[in-house]
Amino acid sequence: MLLSGAGRSALAQNASGAFPVGTAAVATDPARDAALKSYLQKHFKIPNAAQIELGPAFKTRFDGLLARQLVVSNEQGQRITTTLFFDKSENGAIIGQFIDVGTEPWGRVNMGAVSLDDRATLGPTDAPVTIVEFADFECPFCAHAFSMLETLVNTTYKGKVKVIYKNYPLDAHVWAVKAAEAAECARLQNPAAFWDFARYFYANQGLINPQNLQQHVDKLAKAQKLDQPSLKACMDSPQTEARVKQDQIDGNSIQVTSTPTFFVNGIPVVGLPDGKILEFVINSELGEKSPSAAAH
Repeated sequence: MLLSGAGRSALAQNASGAFPVGTAAVATDPARDAALKSYLQKHFKIPNAAQIELGPAFKTRFDGLLARQLVVSNEQGQRITTTLFFDKSENGAIIGQFIDVGTEPWGRVNMGAVSLDDRATLGPTDAPVTIVEFADFECPFCAHAFSMLETLVNTTYKGKVKVIYKNYPLDAHVWAVKAAEAAECARLQNPAAFWDFARYFYANQGLINPQNLQQHVDKLAKAQKLDQPSLKACMDSPQTEARVKQDQIDGNSIQVTSTPTFFVNGIPVVGLPDGKILEFVINSELGEKSPSAAAH
């Protein structure tokens, strides 16, 4: 993970907020840009300069201060996005996030364009809080988050929270796409089976590879009494591939770049969250005190 969950969340929420809408980009010196990129690579010990992306520069609301988007990725396909502030000479820079305190503080995202129907769901349909999770079965941080989510839905906030799972297999994960297709096809036969598949994939990440994935799927299907030939046909279907791809497209449309990423009633929480972070956001949405605080 590039940063802690809270740090990545803060950086990712609105890096573009420093750029006034409708302003034109400001030309920068390519030689200075190259020197700046080289400096950042050495300063932050980034092995590959190609993992650093500098966006176009724009004027900010502060005289003489320019800003551009800075994106740093790693070989696991994770990315963080922040803002680089600098003067015209590019001799000095500030890395951080511009915050407009006159706007809604949560950075809430409009989920209206995201496909949420006919997806794997935990919790009651009429729960007042909906957590949309973008996750990857090969992602170790998603595995850690899974038990936390089950506890939130089944115990801590029973009846008040539902989780909608969206597949977001990362490019660097070699069996994640087929695992997503298998779990989705299991869900189509039996909605509860999806979560059994998810639990198994997360618990056995170190044992699964592209060569033996189908064996694991067959074992699961037999244990769940699913129709194995139908499951295999479904996994090979273009419609199933398209459904997983739609989840990825949906994630990209709301700036998902790494897993897990959660949207709590549209409020983004990026990375493996501390339980107290999710509790804080959920309780704010419910207008309640935290369960842990109420116990004291």
